[in-house]
Amino acid sequence: MGPPVVLLPGFATSTERTWREPGWFDLLKDAHRRAFGIDLLGHGEAAKPTDPAGYDDLVGPVMAQFPETPAVVVGYSLGARTALQIAIQHPERVNRLVLAAVGRNLVASDDQALAGNTADHFESLITTPGNDTDALRACISRERRPFTAEELATVRVPCLIIIGSDDFAGPPEPLAELLPDATVKVLPGVDHFGLPKQFSFIDAALDFIDAVPTWD
Repeated sequence: MGPPVVLLPGFATSTERTWREPGWFDLLKDAHRRAFGIDLLGHGEAAKPTDPAGYDDLVGPVMAQFPETPAVVVGYSLGARTALQIAIQHPERVNRLVLAAVGRNLVASDDQALAGNTADHFESLITTPGNDTDALRACISRERRPFTAEELATVRVPCLIIIGSDDFAGPPEPLAELLPDATVKVLPGVDHFGLPKQFSFIDAALDFIDAVPTWD
């Protein structure tokens, strides 16, 4: 059995919607891998602070639920940002990384994530039935700073960056060039919000982490 797989969802979504519904848990089970879906603060089953300062540390609550042995971490959007932070702060706990729907936005000082139609889409996500709107507004209001070249140089594990060609978070190269061991896969015609549902995303990620299902 290979290393466990930690699945971190993105902003305004959850383990259930991002990973369980598309079949990740079933596929990883068929690949004989243990899967750990961990909701970020403000999301899903996690605590939901309503003060932006409560989101200064997204890593600590995730590590409290992290497997004891080094794990593969698959993160989408905010989950990918958190996965990178885990690899920087706790390198001994990470085996490899799949970073989905991130790129230039993690290293650039000008965050364009909330501009124009994208802002409208985020607003619709915040107000999705079942979400805690106060908690999500606090989360999105938190301070976000880009990763530095010095920080990213410490991430020595293999990384796969998967992003759609129409994703506002791209292009991926500014991030990939600062990681010592990064592979990039761009999915044509896919945007930020549609990525989790793409079979090509699932296939590429499972192949990279050596977790392609086997049906005996």
